[in-house]
Amino acid sequence: MASSGGITVLPDWSVGIQIINFILLIFVLNLVLYKPIRNMLIQRKNKIEGLEQNIQNSHDDVKEKESAWNTGLREARSKGLKQKESLILEAQEQEKQIVDQINQKAQADLSQIRRKIEQDIDGVRTSLQDEIDGFADAISQKILGRAA
Repeated sequence: MASSGGITVLPDWSVGIQIINFILLIFVLNLVLYKPIRNMLIQRKNKIEGLEQNIQNSHDDVKEKESAWNTGLREARSKGLKQKESLILEAQEQEKQIVDQINQKAQADLSQIRRKIEQDIDGVRTSLQDEIDGFADAISQKILGRAA
């Protein structure tokens, strides 16, 4: 066989040893290097997933608490408005009662004053009537006394 300046490789028993060495090297590297790195990557992935789950749970918890707080705030505002309206209605009722009492007292006082004025008018009328009768007698006597 004539070769034209190239290298020829003849397979012999050393190729089998190289293949066995390569397989053995892959097995050893897998045990020593790849599996621990993969295990660390899996642990890191699990840790990150756990942290992400904790973050999501915390986020959901915050949303739930915020919702509960908003609900409580709305209920408190509603309750406050109802109490305010109740107090306003109660105050209006008390105001109405006070105004009614004042009006009744004013009406009673007015009636009493009118009765007193009527009594005073009757008293003055009676006294004036007596004086008028006396003046009329005196005037008629003077007129008759002069005329007579």
